[in-house]
Amino acid sequence: MYRNHLKKIFHWKLIIAYLALVLGSTVVLATTLGPAHISPSVVPKILISRLPLIHHLITPSWSIGEAAIILEIRLPRIILGVLVGAALAVAGTTMQALFRNPMADPYIIGISSGAALGAIVSLTFGLNIFGLYTLPLMAFICGAAVIFLVYSIASVRGKLPVSTLLLSGIAIALFLSAIISFLMYTAGEELHGIVFWLMGGLWGRSWSHVLMAFPFILLGTAVIHIFARDLNIMLLGEEPAQHLGIEVETVKKIIIFSTSLIVAAAVSVSGIIGFIGLIIPHIMRILVGPDHRVLLPSSALVGGIFLVWTDTLARTIIAPTEIPVGIITALFGAPFFLYLLRTRKRSMF
Repeated sequence: MYRNHLKKIFHWKLIIAYLALVLGSTVVLATTLGPAHISPSVVPKILISRLPLIHHLITPSWSIGEAAIILEIRLPRIILGVLVGAALAVAGTTMQALFRNPMADPYIIGISSGAALGAIVSLTFGLNIFGLYTLPLMAFICGAAVIFLVYSIASVRGKLPVSTLLLSGIAIALFLSAIISFLMYTAGEELHGIVFWLMGGLWGRSWSHVLMAFPFILLGTAVIHIFARDLNIMLLGEEPAQHLGIEVETVKKIIIFSTSLIVAAAVSVSGIIGFIGLIIPHIMRILVGPDHRVLLPSSALVGGIFLVWTDTLARTIIAPTEIPVGIITALFGAPFFLYLLRTRKRSMF
């Protein structure tokens, strides 16, 4: 028994190490792709040259322009893609476990609608209170506010029934969508920017956006991973979980708020990018199994890999024009969602 447990842990570590290696290779390769071609051998050298202790060992074989393209334009965008993809994949994995519904995704309780409203208010009224940080901060604040609103509506005597939570989230999301539509109708010259933000994308992102999203995504993901074992047990149902010593309501609240935190942070810097939280958890559940101790980190890594490559496709397929990455993910995700619906329909008969 103990030997099997050690073997399983070693297998998990091997999977995570392999995916981390693929992610690292993805970052390097994606950084070389774009209108200005840069050799894959140059990118690691540029990155290493910025390390304080060993930078003097590297002889520069690149131009100042190439270094600027890599470090100031492509790399922050790619790192942000890793963060957003990982956040959405982790959130989707968590929502599907918590609601015991394979079609649940990060936007199911209205977080994205709240974040979208905050961003659109910022764009429509030209708010510039915090400079570059105004739009993502407004998106984050409104996304978090929606969670508190949904929670206060759904909470019954300190408990949080899943069905009530879902219905409250759907109702709030529909209400906010109506407000968003009205703001779009009256936006005037800002309509173009609003539409592009709603489609989701990573263009024009800088290191400041990375620094803004990173602590919230890291904190929320770490908290969710701490409760990975509890999520495994809660898949059996709330009553069996309580009998096994899990404080179901407390765990549920912590997980919901942590998920909301990472989704609001992701949406605030990338706009609405759908289906990653639906596709990735299913693929990884097939590949690594249902145990959330390995499913969560592997989903995070593959979510980052997936979004980096879809964003790379979005910015290169008809270069120099960019396609919003939300369109690319929807092209992958919508057929997958229909497949899930068809599968569930067959299982009902």
